[in-house]
Amino acid sequence: MNIFRPLSLAAALALVAGAALVLGQGGIKPVTIGQPMPAFALPVLQGGTFEMAGHKGRNVMLVFPRGFAAEGRWCTIDNYKYAEIVDLDRTAGVRAKYDLDVVFVFPYARDLVAKWVDDNPDQLAKIRDWKNPADPSKLDDAGKARMQRWRASYPKDFAMEKGKVPLPFPILIDADRAVSKGLGLFATEWGGSKVDQNMTSVFIVDKEGILRFKYIGQSTVDRPEYDVLLKELDRLGK
Repeated sequence: MNIFRPLSLAAALALVAGAALVLGQGGIKPVTIGQPMPAFALPVLQGGTFEMAGHKGRNVMLVFPRGFAAEGRWCTIDNYKYAEIVDLDRTAGVRAKYDLDVVFVFPYARDLVAKWVDDNPDQLAKIRDWKNPADPSKLDDAGKARMQRWRASYPKDFAMEKGKVPLPFPILIDADRAVSKGLGLFATEWGGSKVDQNMTSVFIVDKEGILRFKYIGQSTVDRPEYDVLLKELDRLGK
C-alpha cells in the first residue's frame, strides 16, 4: 500500500516534478545487505506516491533498469525483462505468493518514463525480428551468430499492444536521480555508451525494511534471472 503523509507545499511540488523526497536523516547512501533500506518517496507514473517505509509488512523488489543504451535508444533487455516479470506474475502469481511488491525505478522525467512504457511493444517486436529474420539462410556467419545469440538471450516470445502496455507494478519517476545517485547506480558512461542511465540493479527488501539481496550488474547483459530472485524470496519465507 502507499502511505500518504501531509507534505509541505515545496515537498509536494518536488514530488509532482519527479524529485525524490528523502525521508531519513543523512540522505540516501549506498546500503549494505543487512542494513535498513533508506527511506524515500517518489512519484508513480500511474499516479500517487510510492513511499518505501509504507511497505513494511511486505517484501519489495526494487528493479533499476538501465533505461537508455545509447542516445535515443532504449536497452531492449529492459523491455524483455519487464515483459517477463509481467508474464510471470500473470501466470504464477508471484506477488501474492511472496507477499511481494515489484517496483521499477527510472532516472528520468515523467515524459521519458511514459515514452519508455509506450515504446515497449515496438521494442518487443524488434526482438522478435532479430530472432526470426526473413531468410536465415541468406545470413553470413556473423549474422547467424547474432541470430543465435539473440535467441539465447531472449528465449521467450512476448508481445504487447500499442497503447495497452500492462502496468501491474508501480513505475517510479526519479527525475532528479536522488535515489539512483544516492545508491550509487546512476552513470553517464557505462556498458560501452555515454548516456544518462542506471547500472542495471535489483534490490530485495524484506518485510521489516531490511535489505536482503543486492545485485548490481557489471555490464548490461549481467542480470539475475527471475528464478534466482525467486529463490532469494523463498529464503525470506523460511
